[in-house]
Amino acid sequence: MLKGNAIIGQSGGPTSVINSSLCGVIQACAKYPEAIEKIYGMRYGIEGFMQEMLIDLGAERAEIVEGLKSTPSSALGSCRHKLQDADFPVVLELFKKYNIRYYFLIGGNDTMDTIHRIEKYCREQGYDLIGVGIPKTVDNDLFATDHTPGFGSAARYVALSVMQAGMLARDMKKVDQFVVFQTVGRSAGWLPAAAACAKRSEDDAPHIILVPERPFDTDKFLAEAKEAYEKYGWVSVVCGEGVCFADGTPISATSVNDRFGNKEFGAMGGTSAAMVLHQLLSKTFGWRGEFQVTESLQMSGADRAMPNDIEEAYACGARAVELAVEGTSGVMVTIQRESNSPYTWSLGTAPLKEVALGEKPMPDEFICEDRSFVTEACLEYLRPLVGELPTYVRFEG
Repeated sequence: MLKGNAIIGQSGGPTSVINSSLCGVIQACAKYPEAIEKIYGMRYGIEGFMQEMLIDLGAERAEIVEGLKSTPSSALGSCRHKLQDADFPVVLELFKKYNIRYYFLIGGNDTMDTIHRIEKYCREQGYDLIGVGIPKTVDNDLFATDHTPGFGSAARYVALSVMQAGMLARDMKKVDQFVVFQTVGRSAGWLPAAAACAKRSEDDAPHIILVPERPFDTDKFLAEAKEAYEKYGWVSVVCGEGVCFADGTPISATSVNDRFGNKEFGAMGGTSAAMVLHQLLSKTFGWRGEFQVTESLQMSGADRAMPNDIEEAYACGARAVELAVEGTSGVMVTIQRESNSPYTWSLGTAPLKEVALGEKPMPDEFICEDRSFVTEACLEYLRPLVGELPTYVRFEG
């Protein structure tokens, strides 16, 4: 068993339950004083660590640590720094300075790549270090895990938003004939798909769901919108931010790349996918409508956080520490679904190098072939994560 200090960081965009994973790590570290002497937190991820922006998490009051379970955003602060070759010696020297032997990061694919590269470099340099990744992302596109902590709460945020905005659009259809709701998610359609959980009756929102896994076809979209309008007198559209044409061009007017080369759609004042769809419907049919782009609200809506999501996030953090103390390195904690009804789960692991290189798009069997919507198999997967939605009434007459 290695003896030394541990360090934990948060990276990339937050979720409403990322701090629950942080709480799990802090409280679990305190259970192993024979291995872990101190637990440090990175302020602003690996970027802040290289500037020695650290916090002694073991010195924080117990009620503060416990309160992390219900606190949104990234309590330690985050970054999107892509490690350069010159960074590795800096990181290693700081590990030596603070006697860091246990290294944890909470994040997505790029974060797992960061842990993998640092752990590999330290091993090559003869420095004993154990690195374990803790999953996080609202996109749910992380390889090797049934779902990611944070997704269930974000999915519930989307479902409730589309349900409630859909009721408003239905009742205001003499004024506004359509509404377009955009979710985050560069390359996977898990969040827009979650909107389907809001649908109870045929005329309920959403009517059309556009996911990045399928190329956008203008004629098909307009035909489906027209059909919905003729049936219901209004149209509800949900789209992922990363929806593209068949040639891979985003339907959003502009996009930029982050430091990892990932596209950020509609960034820097560009036109979002929802705005483009809004303009297309307005110009084609002369309809009046609105678009809703909630961006990071899906990542920080703690008031809509799912209890299961909080519990799973905490368990992933605590399990990462257990694995590290046991000597397991180079892995990410994963969630394995045991059953849908009742919903049960367990924890597993996946190699960091596989997670860093892989992605998890929606499978074909979750996407309808004949229309822009999702299948019943997709809903069976989503419902335990989204939870029960409220029942609202409407006049029968």
